Amino acid sequence: MFSYIVRRILATIPVMAVVAIFVFALLHLSPGDPAAIIAGDTATPADIARIRAHLGLDQPIYIQFGDWVWRLMHGDLGISIFTDLPVTQLIAQRVEPTVALTISTLVVSVAVAIPLGIIAAWKAGTWIDRAVMVFAVLGFSVPVFVLAYLLIYAFAIAADWLPVQGYVGPSRGLWPFVSHLILPSIALGMIYAALIARITRASMLDVLAQDYIRTAQAKGLGSLRVLLGHALKNASVPIVTIIGIGVALLISGVVVTETVFAIPGLGRLTVDAILRRDYPIIQGIILIFSGVYVLINLLVDLSYTLLDPRIRY
Repeated sequence: MFSYIVRRILATIPVMAVVAIFVFALLHLSPGDPAAIIAGDTATPADIARIRAHLGLDQPIYIQFGDWVWRLMHGDLGISIFTDLPVTQLIAQRVEPTVALTISTLVVSVAVAIPLGIIAAWKAGTWIDRAVMVFAVLGFSVPVFVLAYLLIYAFAIAADWLPVQGYVGPSRGLWPFVSHLILPSIALGMIYAALIARITRASMLDVLAQDYIRTAQAKGLGSLRVLLGHALKNASVPIVTIIGIGVALLISGVVVTETVFAIPGLGRLTVDAILRRDYPIIQGIILIFSGVYVLINLLVDLSYTLLDPRIRY
């Protein structure tokens, strides 16, 4: 097991290197000159050239990339082009709302999707099963921003039960903190929950058709014990896998959700940086998101040995 963990950790190095090269090339080969954007419409060519020299954009791309990698190895993600502040500082200021939204979305999605998937598999072919599948199809089909605006109108504007937008930290009270996360978590979690519910149903249907399930039922075990103690435990590997893979949905959905609900997190920071072509911020955020995704996949792989004793590395 230890050797497997070491191998997987070492395998992340070339993955992150490829991500870094791709991100750097994509941003620098995209149309638009950040120096011209910073200088404004009335700037002269000399002003633009002076700004390019100050930012180091007049150097060849391979020199820019080498300098960037060297700073990255020392924990320096660079300086924002527009704010002239360290990227690490800007990310640290925005990370709390994003982490809170991601965790609350995970809790809501898993708490809703897994019970629905289990019930749909247990009642396969009935109206309950069909209702769950309709929920899964709708949840995966409706865009996040459409559902977000519907929730805002229904619960924030019409009913006036929840705040329309914004973020309040936990230091200002539990209910203000939770109330600002309810609507964003539901809007973002619908897609995630739909995906988990479908995979849970499919995995549970496969397990429920096994002989040992029929044996457990023949022994007189209760339905709840059969579902949770026998079926769900053996169906958990695909479910955990899709939960880990679905983090990519959360990462992409966070950008849209934070924009709609005006949450000052990494998603909003990403949108602002893209609009301004602030290369250091975009590079830093994508690298952090990629590192988190790789780490979650590693944890998912390691969890297999706990969920299924037959799996050994």
